[in-house]
Amino acid sequence: MKEEFLALDVIKNDTTNRFELTVDGIIAFIDFKQKDQLIKLIHTEVPEALGGRGVAAALVEKTLVFLETNNFSLYPYCPYVYAYIKRHPDWKRVVDPTFPKYDEL
Repeated sequence: MKEEFLALDVIKNDTTNRFELTVDGIIAFIDFKQKDQLIKLIHTEVPEALGGRGVAAALVEKTLVFLETNNFSLYPYCPYVYAYIKRHPDWKRVVDPTFPKYDEL
């Protein structure tokens, strides 16, 4: 993760069902659905103004840290999150083994 994002916190916004990362006053987010301790990450969105800076990767990594720290398990339905975990297989540890494509990660 780029140094410029290290001090930023990801926020779990239960009102909008989003994990949010604010960079330069602009919010990047991942939509989620939750049932008990299972979080389904659905869609990652980074506004064009933040594009190309590594914001999506920072958002995903910070979200995965949040999930692990707070004892959540994950279904990575979002293609970007799924690809991120596939590229960083150590994060498979937070994916729930019942996730349909678990064995493909």
